[in-house]
Amino acid sequence: MTVSSAPGKVYLFGEHAVVYGEPAVPCAIERRARVTAEKRSDGKLLVHAEDLSLDGFTVEYSGESETHPDVDVSESLLEAAMGYVDAAVAQARDAADAPDAGFEVTIESDIPLGAGLGSSAAVTVAGIDAATRELGVELAPEELADRAYRAEYEVQDGQASRADTFCSAMGGAVRVEGDDCRRIDAPDIPFVIGFDGGAGDTGKLVAGVRELREEYGFAADTVGTIGDIVSEGERVLAAAENPDGDWIAELGDLMDFNHGLLESLGVSSRSLDAMVWAARDAGAYGAKLTGAGGGGCIVALDETEETETALKFTPGCEEAFRAELATEGVRRE
Repeated sequence: MTVSSAPGKVYLFGEHAVVYGEPAVPCAIERRARVTAEKRSDGKLLVHAEDLSLDGFTVEYSGESETHPDVDVSESLLEAAMGYVDAAVAQARDAADAPDAGFEVTIESDIPLGAGLGSSAAVTVAGIDAATRELGVELAPEELADRAYRAEYEVQDGQASRADTFCSAMGGAVRVEGDDCRRIDAPDIPFVIGFDGGAGDTGKLVAGVRELREEYGFAADTVGTIGDIVSEGERVLAAAENPDGDWIAELGDLMDFNHGLLESLGVSSRSLDAMVWAARDAGAYGAKLTGAGGGGCIVALDETEETETALKFTPGCEEAFRAELATEGVRRE
């Protein structure tokens, strides 16, 4: 039996634009998905899913594409819980050259599904790591990130970027631009996260931005401007060790700009905007949605307790919490 965990993430800047080759800067946070993998001799999968914004379920099936788990949850939740497990197991089998390997898999996570905190990437990265280790193969974090990206790319019908999976595998702050992925230095950033209890439809939201970008030149320019914000944010992070600099205020201003551009592309929501403004009114340096949008989470910068307190009293916010930068990515537990 092997247990691996991987962190979730927030985007400082760059979601949606990263799909079109613009840079993005996601940061790993200390909320983790833990995957336990134990070999089975019959080639089947037995999956226990817990704490995935579901009531939890157990299902046994062959894992073949024509075989679907029989479980009483909605189709979208089922696909969210199972699709990434299937893809992770397929990558592990390929990496270990063990196409018939079976597993009993248990998933536990404190990252809500579809909320913009990288739950699918964390489950996929941790799943590949646990399953390959269980088969006697240890992959470097870079290869884990690449295989997890390929798994997400398949499940998301080609709409995935490398940002989430690379960040989850490597930890810390990372810069992703197309296939160019690397860690970057970052200070201790005071993240505060607000969660509305919902989840956006990533595929629909990404498709909506694509339609706008193809129809209107100014929408394409908006996507490019998000890339410019990312580049400016990298400059601010690089200067953060300067004791005379006001890096956190600059970073917050850029986050505010980024949220406004995402809102103009139609990927925000009333609940996300309400939380963003509640954070700003409470004195946060900056606040924006994180992830695909349409519901889920916002991320704000505040060293005090004011933003977290304000979010807890904001209608539509179901949870507010602080999150530390996760300096370590995927790991064996």
